[in-house]
Amino acid sequence: MSNYKLGLDYAKQQDTLDELSGYRQQFHIPKDNKGNEVIYMTGNSLGLQPKITKNYINQELEDWANLGVEGHTEGKNPWLHYHEFLTETMANIVGAKPLEVVVMNSLTANLHFMMVSFYKPTSKRYKILIEADAFPSDKYAVESQLRHHGYDDKDGLILWKAREGEELANYDDLETILKQHGDEIAMVMIGGVNYYTGQFFDLKRIAALAHHHGCVVGFDCAHGAGNVQLNLHDSGADFAVWCSYKYLNSGPGSLSGAFVHERHANNKDLNRFTGWWSHNKKTRFRMRDDFDQLPGAEGWQLSNPPILSMAAIRASLDVFKTAGFEKLCKKSEHLTGYFEFLLNELNNSDIKIITPSNPKERGCQLSIQVKNADKALHDKLTDAGIITDWREPDVIRCAPVPLYNSYMDVYGFVERLKTILN
Repeated sequence: MSNYKLGLDYAKQQDTLDELSGYRQQFHIPKDNKGNEVIYMTGNSLGLQPKITKNYINQELEDWANLGVEGHTEGKNPWLHYHEFLTETMANIVGAKPLEVVVMNSLTANLHFMMVSFYKPTSKRYKILIEADAFPSDKYAVESQLRHHGYDDKDGLILWKAREGEELANYDDLETILKQHGDEIAMVMIGGVNYYTGQFFDLKRIAALAHHHGCVVGFDCAHGAGNVQLNLHDSGADFAVWCSYKYLNSGPGSLSGAFVHERHANNKDLNRFTGWWSHNKKTRFRMRDDFDQLPGAEGWQLSNPPILSMAAIRASLDVFKTAGFEKLCKKSEHLTGYFEFLLNELNNSDIKIITPSNPKERGCQLSIQVKNADKALHDKLTDAGIITDWREPDVIRCAPVPLYNSYMDVYGFVERLKTILN
C-alpha cells in the first residue's frame, strides 16, 4: 500500500513528480460551456483524441488527393501494407507475438469470426460458458452462435455467476462448473476485464482450467487492451478480441484487434471465413490462383483495411510507444490506488467500491456503487464538470486513465462527489 495523503498539496506534488504528466498535453481535453476543462473519467467507454490524430489522417487524405490509387504503393505510408504498421506496438500492448495479432473489422464481428473457427460443437459437447454479467454484445453473439448451429440458446449457455450478495466472480465456482459440465462445454468465452465491476480475470488460470477439461478458450479484452498487462501469449488462450476506441484512443467505432495463439498459426484445417486479404501476399494480385492461406492472425483477414480508421489507431499507438506501456501500467496502479484511498477516506457508508481492491485484479477503472442513488447523481456530476459512465441500477464507472488523467483530476472528482453527496 502506498503512503497516500489527503489534501490538495499532495495531488499537486504527485503531478509534479509524475514523469508521464506531459502526455496529458498531447490530448484534446473536452471543456464545459464555461470553457473549463472537464474531469474526464470515461476512457473505459471512449478514449480522448490524441492531438496528432488529425495529422495522421490528413496525411492519408493528402495522399489520396494527390496520388489516387497509387497511394496503395507510392504513398508516404503505403496503404497496401498499412495494417502492418500497427502490429508490433499492438502486440506489445496485449502481450503477444506479432504473428499472433492483427487489426481488422469491428469487435463483435471479430468475435464471430473467431467463433466460426474455434467453436466446434458436437452432439455431446456444444455448450458455451460465459460470465453471467458479460457485456451484452458478448452474450448476444454467443447465443446467436448456438442458434446458428441448431442449439437452444438457453440450454446451451452456462453462466459463471457471482455468489449471492457478491459482485465478483469466484474461481472456485468456475472450477465446480467445469468439473460438473466440462464434458458438455465446447468453449469458454470470458471478458478479460468485466465491464461492470472492473474485475481483471486471471486469464492464464482460466485458460489452463478450461483446456484441462477439453474446452476451447477465448477472451473479449475490450476493457483490458491498453489498460492492463494481458499477456495473451503466455495466457495460452486460443483466441482473443478487443476494440481500440476505449483505452486505445482510436475514435468512435474504430477497428478491433484479434489474437490467435501461434500454435494455430499454420493450421489450415481450421474452419474459417476467408477473403482475399487472408491470401498469400506475394500472389494476392494474380487474382485467379486458388486460395493460399496466410499464416498467423493475418490469415483471418477478409478485406483490404480502412486506412483512415487505421491512421487514427496508428497515431494513438505511437503515443503508447513513446510513453511505454509498462510505465503507464505502473502509473495506473498508483493513480487508481490514490483514487480508492480518497473514496475510502470519505467514510461514507452509502459508497461501496465493487471493483477488487487488489491492484493485480483490476485496471484503472473503479466501479462505485452508491446506495439509494439513481441517474440523477450522474446528472449532478455532469453538471459539476465530471464526465463518468452510469450503469443501472446504482453504479458509476470511473476510469482515471494514466495517459491523460492527473492526480488533480482524481482529487477534484472526489471533492465534487463529496459536495454532491452532502
